[in-house]
Amino acid sequence: MHCPFCAAQDTKVIDSRLVAEGNQVRRRRECLSCAERYTTYETAELVMPRVIKQNGNREPFDETKLRAGLLRALEKRPVSVEDIEAKINSIKQVLRATGEREVESLVLGELVMETLKTLDQVAYVRFASVYRSFQDIAEFRNEIERLEAEPTTN
Repeated sequence: MHCPFCAAQDTKVIDSRLVAEGNQVRRRRECLSCAERYTTYETAELVMPRVIKQNGNREPFDETKLRAGLLRALEKRPVSVEDIEAKINSIKQVLRATGEREVESLVLGELVMETLKTLDQVAYVRFASVYRSFQDIAEFRNEIERLEAEPTTN
C-alpha cells in the first residue's frame, strides 16, 4: 500500500476491524517513512459471469436488468422490497457459485422463473408468458395447470 502523503511503499497496519456487516475490512495504517496515519477499506471483488445471449452475443451480467425484470413481473403484487432484494442476491450467489466465467441467458432465465415461482405465482406466470413467448390462451392454461400440479413449497 502506497502512502497517500509521501508515496512511500512501506506502511504498517495499526488496527483492523470488520465493518459493513462483515463485508468490508477497515484498516488504520501508518507510513514508516513520514509517520502519517490514514484509513483504508478493503472489500472482496466478486466477479459475476458474463451472459451469453441467445444470438451469441456476450455481455456483462447486469443486476439492473435482473431487478427490472423481477419488478416488472411483480408489479402491483404483495411482495416486499426486502424479499425481492434477497432473491436478487440469491440469484447472484448461485451464478457466482457455478464458478463459470460465462453463463447462458437461458440458465439465468430459468433461475428467475424458479425464484418467481417461490415468490408469487401470478408474477411467475406473467414472466413465463413473456420469457417463453406464449402465443395464445392455451399456453397460459397449460402453464397454470402445470403450476397447480406441482406441490406448493410456500
